[in-house]
Amino acid sequence: MNNIKNIGFVFLAMMGLTIASCSNDFLDEEQTTKYSTDYFNTQQGLVDLSESLYGNIRWHFGYEWAYGTTLYGTDEFTNANDLTNEMWNTYDNRLGPIKATTATGAANGNATAPSDLWDEMYYGIASANTIIAKAPTVITDVKIRNRVLAHAYFMRGYNYYRLTAQYGGVVLQTEPVTTVVRSFTRSTEEACWAQVISDLRNAYQLFEGEIFTYGKGITWTKATAAHFLAKALLFRSSERNNAWNSAYKTSDYKEAIDACSYAITARGALTANYNDLYANWTGIDCPNEQLSEILMAAGYNGDATTVGRFGNRTYNYFDPQFSVFAGGWSARGVWIGGMDFQRCRPTEYSYAVFDHVNDARMWKTFKTVYGVNTVKTPNPNGVALGDPAVVMILNTKNDNTYNGYTFGAFVQNPTWKDVAGRLPAWGGASGTRQTPTAGSLTSKKGQFAPNSLVLYQNGTYVAPNFKSTPICNFFAGINKTEDGSRTAEKGDAHRDVTMARLAETYLVRAECYARLGQYGLAMNDINVVRARAQWKAGENRSYYIDGSIAFEKNALNAGTNATFYTNSNLNMNTYYLSNPGVAVTTAASDLTLKSFPANLPAEDEAIIAQVGASTDLDRALNFILDERTRELLGEWDRWETLSRTGTLIKRTKVFNPEAKYITVNKHELRPIPQSFIDGILNPDGTNLSSSQKAAWQNPGY
Repeated sequence: MNNIKNIGFVFLAMMGLTIASCSNDFLDEEQTTKYSTDYFNTQQGLVDLSESLYGNIRWHFGYEWAYGTTLYGTDEFTNANDLTNEMWNTYDNRLGPIKATTATGAANGNATAPSDLWDEMYYGIASANTIIAKAPTVITDVKIRNRVLAHAYFMRGYNYYRLTAQYGGVVLQTEPVTTVVRSFTRSTEEACWAQVISDLRNAYQLFEGEIFTYGKGITWTKATAAHFLAKALLFRSSERNNAWNSAYKTSDYKEAIDACSYAITARGALTANYNDLYANWTGIDCPNEQLSEILMAAGYNGDATTVGRFGNRTYNYFDPQFSVFAGGWSARGVWIGGMDFQRCRPTEYSYAVFDHVNDARMWKTFKTVYGVNTVKTPNPNGVALGDPAVVMILNTKNDNTYNGYTFGAFVQNPTWKDVAGRLPAWGGASGTRQTPTAGSLTSKKGQFAPNSLVLYQNGTYVAPNFKSTPICNFFAGINKTEDGSRTAEKGDAHRDVTMARLAETYLVRAECYARLGQYGLAMNDINVVRARAQWKAGENRSYYIDGSIAFEKNALNAGTNATFYTNSNLNMNTYYLSNPGVAVTTAASDLTLKSFPANLPAEDEAIIAQVGASTDLDRALNFILDERTRELLGEWDRWETLSRTGTLIKRTKVFNPEAKYITVNKHELRPIPQSFIDGILNPDGTNLSSSQKAAWQNPGY
């Protein structure tokens, strides 16, 4: 049990910081309390305040900003037909210092504002500042004091990391604010990274070790601090900061390597099966939420009294709009782990970057089959309950198997049938359902699916053509947020959201080695990650699972709902349809790199050719970016990674056709919120002039 999930959030509400933009939302914390800030002059008050810091990170996953600021406008994801945050993907003129509204062209009132992240990060910083200022004199127990200070330094370092990664130089406020402040100085990006690194170094030194005070998987530890210290050092010494970072590079890479090495040694081996990281989520506080690999997670549970302002809404963002395009054959409900709000549509790159045959991560990440839970008429092909309703074939560009077939959403009248019998058996007349280690292809050849798509026909990427709306709403989404524990179709999810894990630590260390020219050591770390990604001997490559399985323990899993669950989730994928030349096998696969950065896998060489990388370092960095996609797709970090490495503009232009307005020397940073700038006064109390306001803003906005 992760006890920290039951904390109250009253203390964060008490610590409003006036650096935040002057928006109503910033003050909209409906909390009442018997405590005053005098409580923070006591040891217990500071302990409680340090625990409440865990509530601050839940904000990241409570609304549309979860994907808008982290995944949109990159090489990995584009928008589907829902246009709530379209401007964050296309970079058109609606993405500016002022929140887009319906009056200024937003699709609805839910668009992410540039002030959203800004405001919330300063909430957490305010609480951390209070702890850092008071704990040395208020808390006499050294062990408790160090733990409380470690949490505060980590929170402040992490929040300033996010602010600096998104906005560049920001306001550095490291002392508690006790009165309204309206005059500020914007620090340089160099000064901000120095503060981030200082705070994370302090946290790293103060954490006792891998002590899971509040439960494994949730508690921040020395390894958590080490991971983010390494990321901060790497960010400071990456391409976005090349104008000033030359003196830091070598020492930053070496210190980052040391920090990564601590985390890797302290936490041990990676989780053996990639499925256990996300797909095999069996319910609230299940063992897979407490894996040693998880370094940081936003914690959730089923207790409605501890949700605070922001619950977990991430299950809404990655599924295709199956309740619309499927013609009613696969009805939406709590029995399917995700809502089909179709925010994040994978790009062609996100499919093409995988070795479709040998990389198990692809088939443990993408959901490619939905079952028939409602039979519609007319039904000339005799499709039955529990048959495949939606089949998505993720073939490769050089595959010509499906050139002559008609695919599409139900309204597009697809005619494709599985004449070769390459679908897995799904039960009934087709044969026994798939298990992790056993299964066969269907004995029922010629099966028709009311909805079907393929990625390539005649060497052309055709997937966006399959849809029932003007912009594609039919695609294979990722499964990392599926949650069958929901008690209402649109209710909060209850699963934790992983924010950092050890596989990324290996890739951070590999990148540091590569930047030092130590390519053999970099390759060794990459191969640790790729070894887990290989099919293991005895694995059934047709088997699929996701967090929908938590519905099996859900009180709603009875009667009609139970039937819907069984018929909707068929435990199968399209591996053998997507790889039509591969014979059924349970043999192990091999993804081991034999050389680096020369002679890379074919899928990486194709991508490197498209982005024009030629030097050893450029090839190495672009390969690591590819490997990060394969390992970390959808894990809330892509925009910052591309901005850091100076590859955001190039890779987004090449791989995200909707991001047509992305502009160099502008979109590497987010706009400073106009609501904040408009609230600033000069030291003498006068308003800023137009030129002073312009000086606060990032270039191009």
